[in-house]
Amino acid sequence: MNTQKLTRQIGVAMLLGVLVGYLCHSFSTDAQAAKDIAGYFSIVTDIFLRMIKMIIAPLVFATLVTGVASMGDASAVGRIGLKAMLWFICASVASLLLGMALVNLFEPGNHMQLVLPDAAASAGLKTADLNLRGFITHVFPKSIAEAMAGNEILQILVFSLFFGAALGFVKGQGHTAFDKCIDELARIMFRITDYVMRLAPIGVFAAMAAVITVQGLGVLLSYGKLISEFYLGLALLWGLLLAVGYLFLGKSVGELLKHIREPIMLAFSTASSESAYPKTIDSLEKFGVPKRISSFVLPLGYSFNLDGSMMYQAFAVLFIAQAYNINLSFTQQLVLLLVLMVTSKGMAGVARASLVVVAATLPMFHLPEAGLLLIMGIDQFFDMGRTATNVLGNSLATAVVAKLEGEQNPQEIVQPAEART
Repeated sequence: MNTQKLTRQIGVAMLLGVLVGYLCHSFSTDAQAAKDIAGYFSIVTDIFLRMIKMIIAPLVFATLVTGVASMGDASAVGRIGLKAMLWFICASVASLLLGMALVNLFEPGNHMQLVLPDAAASAGLKTADLNLRGFITHVFPKSIAEAMAGNEILQILVFSLFFGAALGFVKGQGHTAFDKCIDELARIMFRITDYVMRLAPIGVFAAMAAVITVQGLGVLLSYGKLISEFYLGLALLWGLLLAVGYLFLGKSVGELLKHIREPIMLAFSTASSESAYPKTIDSLEKFGVPKRISSFVLPLGYSFNLDGSMMYQAFAVLFIAQAYNINLSFTQQLVLLLVLMVTSKGMAGVARASLVVVAATLPMFHLPEAGLLLIMGIDQFFDMGRTATNVLGNSLATAVVAKLEGEQNPQEIVQPAEART
């Protein structure tokens, strides 16, 4: 499918969704009526996202196994993984520090002057499993079928690493029949992905219409300061990521941005990293990143390199503290940074994951969990920006790792990759 045509269709669908949502909100008799109308739009959005989730597990498995098996030896896997993790850690720290700096500078919550709620008040989100021990044990699947059924990307990644390494060993002994089967599975999944992506504009329209129907445009004005400062932070983070990417990729970083604009727009409009994953892999291939690199680094990044989400968590926790006049010292904020670094890992498989991480972090610093209600109503607007940033960060990380691995210059193979589509 023509990439530019789909990008234009998604852009038009976003604008139409805002317009239709505004009209529905304006003509709704009350809040319940608006929610009822939004529910009909959400049917379309839910179907589209279910179709995306339908292809994620087999797509990740097929591409990752193919990539690992083609590397030939375990040292290549370890080398690429180390380079990716170094980028992920540095990007996560930078995202958190930038978010904390901006919240301390602008202090968006200070004007609210809220009274502390009862200790029993809670936002009702599950937080018990978000700790280091739970994260480490959760990484290793007890059943690959269960992991695939739940789209547990990190668990699928672990199994695929073992499977790909074993397949590479068998392949080295001259047995290639199953290797070809996996390659064909990957090709089939990319074709299915293309079919699903043709429905993206409809899903985007319904998602935007549902949000605006319930919240209205006024919510953007009520929380305008917080939202604008958050998006300013994202803009600065984009600038930082692209600047570092330029050091490795040179002028071709602009070409990369051009190729990934469609998955970024898709992630922004649907607030779903899963919806952008298939198109991100495809866009990186068109840019020149070999599938053996992208199919390994990208799934890893979905669990360890969520730059936009990291910044959001810093914003949210400190905003809640400011809203209730709770002062967190510099030392406490550094500890907060470390806590968020740990609790956020592997959160990609959790619905509204950033909210869950924030809810888990609040009690650790004696902040009221009820404060989460302050931002839950507008979380969709934050989610759109942070999800798009996650896609940018992971795309840059994958391209940089490919460059460090000494792969062919991306610009040299852009045209052949496009010709294959």
